[in-house]
Amino acid sequence: MSDRHTFKPIQILLIEDSPSDADLAIEALGQGKILNNLHFVEDGVEAIKFLRKKEPYLDVPRPDLILLDLNLPKKSGVEVLEEIKADHKLKLIPVVVLSTSAAPEDIIKSYSLHANCYITKPVDFIEFTKVVRLIEEFWLAVVKLPVN
Repeated sequence: MSDRHTFKPIQILLIEDSPSDADLAIEALGQGKILNNLHFVEDGVEAIKFLRKKEPYLDVPRPDLILLDLNLPKKSGVEVLEEIKADHKLKLIPVVVLSTSAAPEDIIKSYSLHANCYITKPVDFIEFTKVVRLIEEFWLAVVKLPVN
């Protein structure tokens, strides 16, 4: 494990409109082995404000990892992904799409917009928690993330 993971918490942005899914992800990441600061927004408009440090997010840190639901109000996850990957200041942030959709067109669209991976959310509480912990283990302990 690098010094980055030892001393500096990983900044995670969770973009999720389902309160129950958000609570599960927050709980799973809170019990994880990797020190992290989880930030949470409920819709695509707020996600873009957060990422671009617009009011009320002027002092938020840049995320090291984004967990993105596709089915969001105000601005879809696909639109958010498109904006992130088109922005030279944001495009290197890994984006994990975490969606209830297993539709091939959603998967293809996400990867065509340069999502770093696509995971279909399990509906079962225990399986959902396992998936979030696997995301944490892989993306925060195994993968080398770009330095902010």
